[in-house]
Amino acid sequence: MSDAHVSKLRTPLIPEDRTYKQISEDVLDTLEQPPTKAWLAGFSISALIMTIGFLVIGYEITTGIGTWGLNKTVGWSWDITNFVFWVGIGHAGTLISAILLIFRQRWRTAINRAAEAMTIFAVACAGLFPLIHAGRPWLLYWVFPYPNTLGPLWVNFRSPLLWDVFAISTYLTVSLVFWYMGLLPDLASVRDRTKSKLRKVLYGLACFGWNGSTRTWHHFEVLSLILAGLATPLVLSVHTIVSFDFATSVIPGWHTTIFPPYFVAGAIFSGFAMVCTLLIITRKVMGWENYITVDHIDAMCKVITLTGSMVGLAYGTEFFIAWYSGNPYEKYAFINRAFGPYWWAYWSMISCNVISPQFFWFKKLRRNMTFVFIISIFVNIGMWFERFVIITTSLHRDFLPSSWAMYSPTWVEIWTFIGTFGLFFTLFFLFIRILPGIAVAEVKSVYRFARNNK
Repeated sequence: MSDAHVSKLRTPLIPEDRTYKQISEDVLDTLEQPPTKAWLAGFSISALIMTIGFLVIGYEITTGIGTWGLNKTVGWSWDITNFVFWVGIGHAGTLISAILLIFRQRWRTAINRAAEAMTIFAVACAGLFPLIHAGRPWLLYWVFPYPNTLGPLWVNFRSPLLWDVFAISTYLTVSLVFWYMGLLPDLASVRDRTKSKLRKVLYGLACFGWNGSTRTWHHFEVLSLILAGLATPLVLSVHTIVSFDFATSVIPGWHTTIFPPYFVAGAIFSGFAMVCTLLIITRKVMGWENYITVDHIDAMCKVITLTGSMVGLAYGTEFFIAWYSGNPYEKYAFINRAFGPYWWAYWSMISCNVISPQFFWFKKLRRNMTFVFIISIFVNIGMWFERFVIITTSLHRDFLPSSWAMYSPTWVEIWTFIGTFGLFFTLFFLFIRILPGIAVAEVKSVYRFARNNK
């Protein structure tokens, strides 16, 4: 093709000095090599934190959730804050996998595998909190509508909490299938490259006999689009239903129609920030700078800037509607958020979520990996504070001043939350050690596209 048809402004997604063989070796050879000291150290620390977290969960299940700092006013706080936080973290993976695939955004190919895995791990962490909050986790099966022997006892289909169960279980299932299906061609590559007979058998079983034929690839691409079409509405529906937990109540500061788009934008915002946090470290430790490039990070920073601006607009809209409604309880709820006893949480949220992403308007800062890493951590801190502010500051002062009470988490709640980070990073360390962390087949397709257009 003539050079006249090639854009002079767009650089190739993959450096053109690589070959197909080098791409496979750079990503897949790490699975054959012994673990590095950095991996062993990170995995050991994560596993230790996870173990402590599960021991604490065992303690609170056997003792009761009276070990939490809840009181007569604040019945939801730390646990539901963490639940919504982790569900939000899991949104970027499906967005990168499904929506960007439908829109043919080729920059997703190097980062989608890790983002999809992150989705599954984050949803697993999120699922722990409703399980514990139920008080009797051994009766969790009661939340599912099934023919039972308990008489005419059915779940409340009008409750958003029930639809949380439906939405999140469906989201987890589709995300897991989408993630695993994308692994098949790369698992077949590992099977063909490995010299260990045991690994050859295990990876051969895992890839379901993938043979790389034209028919196999055709079915693979068709199924990818079908699953992307199924997963796309789930990105919107899951956090929309989570927002209904609040929006259908009569608590000042909660019953608002802005919550569904507000929560979805915030979930994508925090999810992309977590992807940046993980991949900036991963690309350096694993030596994948040629595949997870500065351009990939730059593109994600643009999404963070867009969704962060949407979240900032939502904050301002809430205050405007509280004033415009003329409802004194609604006005007080937002004044209390900004200037009440939890003012420090509110202004931490504003600083991290509204102010810090605005630095990404500058291209040099978007392409500075150290700066992006710091801002991505601030964004995730801010999004946790957002959920804490929405829940705690709206509950700790209700309609009756006689029932006002302050809330502070106990050591049990704090270590439960820390333990979920241990679970998340333990699963991620195992993922990059056992499975290809980059979608090699998809990266090669982008590389071929770049070379054919030269």
